[in-house]
Amino acid sequence: MQVTVIGAGYVGLVAAVCLARSGHSVTCVDIDPSRVAGLNAGVSPIHEPGIEALIAEGLASGRLTFTTPDPGWASLISEITIVAVGTPMADNGAADLSQVREVVRALSQAATRPFTLVMKSTVAVGTGAALIERYLSRAAAEIRYVSNPEFLREGRALDDWYATDRIVLGAADPADLAPLRELYADIDAPVLETDIASAETIKYASNAFLSTKISFINEIANLCDAVGADIDDVARGIGLDVRISPHFLHAGIGYGGSCFPKDTRALEFIAAINGYQFSLLKAVIDVNNRQRLLPVIRLARALPDLDRRKVAVLGLAFKPQTDDVREAPAFDIMPLLLEEGAEVAAYDPLARAVPLPAGATRRDTVWEALEGASAAIITTEWPSSASWIGSACAA
Repeated sequence: MQVTVIGAGYVGLVAAVCLARSGHSVTCVDIDPSRVAGLNAGVSPIHEPGIEALIAEGLASGRLTFTTPDPGWASLISEITIVAVGTPMADNGAADLSQVREVVRALSQAATRPFTLVMKSTVAVGTGAALIERYLSRAAAEIRYVSNPEFLREGRALDDWYATDRIVLGAADPADLAPLRELYADIDAPVLETDIASAETIKYASNAFLSTKISFINEIANLCDAVGADIDDVARGIGLDVRISPHFLHAGIGYGGSCFPKDTRALEFIAAINGYQFSLLKAVIDVNNRQRLLPVIRLARALPDLDRRKVAVLGLAFKPQTDDVREAPAFDIMPLLLEEGAEVAAYDPLARAVPLPAGATRRDTVWEALEGASAAIITTEWPSSASWIGSACAA
């Protein structure tokens, strides 16, 4: 099938390379000329295990091309056109849909023949209906709209594409889903066909539920500290219940990244503007915000005076196997340490180019970060994290 993917970020790029590998002819469009040039040279703008190999494979086969949009957009519209642009969080907590609206408007104005518009960007519930009313219904050619939310995890996105738990497809008319069934024919996964609003809600509800599990186990961890219980054993005992499962029951300093913080706040905003007070979700967000402060609170208790003391912050990315620092706990923790007068030395094996808070310094190795440090806070659970501190203490 002929496919256009608009947006070469985490979602769009993964979709483009995986669809090309499945045998489709894919054009991936991005407004950043330097990003497009790098991709055509085989260089990925994101760190995702295995993605550069698939970029190279797609380019070599001729099934994958990267380009910037032409002024009219018409030449870039394919029988399936996927929108995968960013929907960052606005100041009020809602999702900023300006990029989505601009792309859909341009496609609607450029359409000269029927096609299926697939929305992979995470959009607020009701967005699909609004886009149809405002833009698609006024197009010169028929545009079928399908909500197809993604469920990719950074660091495991390629595996998640081919071994997904489910494919969710939402449309006003079930007949509009026929091209999507063909597009995903090689993926062995349950397919849920529903209406547009339900598909949009499934995405937010999934991330909100996982965020709830994380905040819940972190609350249990804090209780374990108070009563002398072992959180690892408690989590294991909870997770053995098949109704609960062990997934997302790993206590830590809270969730981060581009999805959970943004989507939980957006869902809370959606509830509020529809007259519903989502008290549970608000508590989940509050717990997560507080959780990332606990390492600094405990450190201040152990070392009442942090002035001029060196503190190593080990990990900048929000999770292992990525260089993504969006909403990463380290970037809340470092400013607090600096305010206390500490000398902050940060290290991360992948997130080496991201700007640090003023006053913090970057170290090229974990040993440089730990040298002369009075304390260390592990803010990203890289596989080597436990051995870093143990080896340093032994030395």
